Amino acid sequence: MKLKALTSCIVFIAGFSAGAIPAFALPNVSTVARQVDERYNHLQTLTADFSEIYQGSGMDRTESGTLWLKKPGKMRWEYRSPEEKLFVDDGHDGWLYLPAEKQVRKSSMKKLEDIRSPLAFLLGKTKLEKELAGLSFAPDIQTWHEGDVILRGIPRGMEDTLRQVVLEITPEHAIARILLYGTDESITEYRFSSQKENLALPDAKFRFSPPPGTEVIVDEASN
Repeated sequence: MKLKALTSCIVFIAGFSAGAIPAFALPNVSTVARQVDERYNHLQTLTADFSEIYQGSGMDRTESGTLWLKKPGKMRWEYRSPEEKLFVDDGHDGWLYLPAEKQVRKSSMKKLEDIRSPLAFLLGKTKLEKELAGLSFAPDIQTWHEGDVILRGIPRGMEDTLRQVVLEITPEHAIARILLYGTDESITEYRFSSQKENLALPDAKFRFSPPPGTEVIVDEASN
């Protein structure tokens, strides 16, 4: 009976791999990464509620709102708490709108090293193992939800900005949490909930037109 119970336990632990690996074997990093890739590569759109937690420079700030993503390369972040602001990426330009200040900053996404850039792989734009160097499990980091696993890696092409990226993966191979460790010792954490996949999202949702009276600041890097 003890052997049977132990066998059942091992099969249960391995079961979240959706049959991609044999019973009795724990998943390896490549298996988990591939399963995450497969989940998001089939998505055209993704909507989720998010919390953004920032720690750095003596600051501790938490914001929340709703995120919309659409292939290829479109994002819309609507911040509602503690104050309203909007970040829109139409696939070419990024717009950060601050209603309270009646100001918007426009930047070229090709030249902008925005902290949100690594979140592009939420739509499976590239393979995790190609996007993150040295991808490995991170058992030393506490999971947000029981049963999840943690991966860590170094984002290629952003080594000057980020030291490492940490991903929390659910048993369904969804990304529930992302932590971005900056070279300035800051940590930006995103937590995602109420994820909805492949909803019909019009392109107009990812366009931005400054309201009348809004000051538009164009970053020099955009020119």
